[in-house]
Amino acid sequence: MANSKQARKRARQSEGRRVLKASQRSMVRTYVKRVLKAIEGGDHAVAMTSFQKAQPIIDRMADKDVLSKRKAARLKSRLNARVKALAA
Repeated sequence: MANSKQARKRARQSEGRRVLKASQRSMVRTYVKRVLKAIEGGDHAVAMTSFQKAQPIIDRMADKDVLSKRKAARLKSRLNARVKALAA
């Protein structure tokens, strides 16, 4: 347990950030799952629109340090490749 006033405050702040980031990470996963479900369905138009909705969410979470910038870029790249492959 935190012994000093400063350490108690840092523990409170860390817990608040953890809860918020968990919620935001869950939202990103939901958007990614929607894209993957559309890809599995085989409908290029639906997959493309869901990917276009997911892209700004992924970027925003990377800016807020919920995801690392590299992970966000990798995720978008892989989803985009799968959506493009669906069109071919």
